[in-house]
Amino acid sequence: MGQKCNPIGFRVGITEGWKSRWYAPKPAFGTFLVEDEHIRRYIDNTLNRQPPYAGVSKVEIERTRDEVKVILHTARPGMVIGAKGSEVDKLKERLEDLIDRRVAVNIIEVKNPDANAYLIGASIAEQLKKRMSFRRVMKQKCEAAMNAGAKGIKITASGRLGGAEMSRTETQMRGSIPLQTLQADVDYALVPAVTKSGTIGIKIWVYHGMYGEQPAEQTEGRFRHRGRR
Repeated sequence: MGQKCNPIGFRVGITEGWKSRWYAPKPAFGTFLVEDEHIRRYIDNTLNRQPPYAGVSKVEIERTRDEVKVILHTARPGMVIGAKGSEVDKLKERLEDLIDRRVAVNIIEVKNPDANAYLIGASIAEQLKKRMSFRRVMKQKCEAAMNAGAKGIKITASGRLGGAEMSRTETQMRGSIPLQTLQADVDYALVPAVTKSGTIGIKIWVYHGMYGEQPAEQTEGRFRHRGRR
């Protein structure tokens, strides 16, 4: 009864790869895990929640014996790289200071931001902060995702919508979202929108079709690490 499961966690190790890929002995495992969380929080705070608003939708971390490789999936790679790579060099230096290890930063462009769950949620959150109509914003994003090639999309906003005294939940849905099918490629994100009247939670499910049906650029990098534990 009402027991929901994160679609990404449901598929990790079966059709989706891990976002952190490394091996560690037992004494070092906790340290590496905390470092990963610090890296992710720092990137989110500096690139997503304040200018330049680079739209980083996913951070992948790989470790070797010598360095930490950070892979950023962003809708605006020019904002992350900067003029002649100045911004990415600064980011690299700050991350090295943060975890006291050698860091390499790779940037991958998100080809279709209108069909990316996190970027859709971040855009809705920004517009809700500007007091725009939540129904209109959700409807626009649903239409944009379907036009961008998504097979289905569902958006749920919960909280004091429109500044109302009592919190409630509003849902917009287009197409189909087969959540119980493991072969279905479902992207999911939870993005909070901190407004003056309170925090609104925005959940987005985007269905891209079955695995193997998408164009090569969408699946590139996804099956690269399939089966690794």
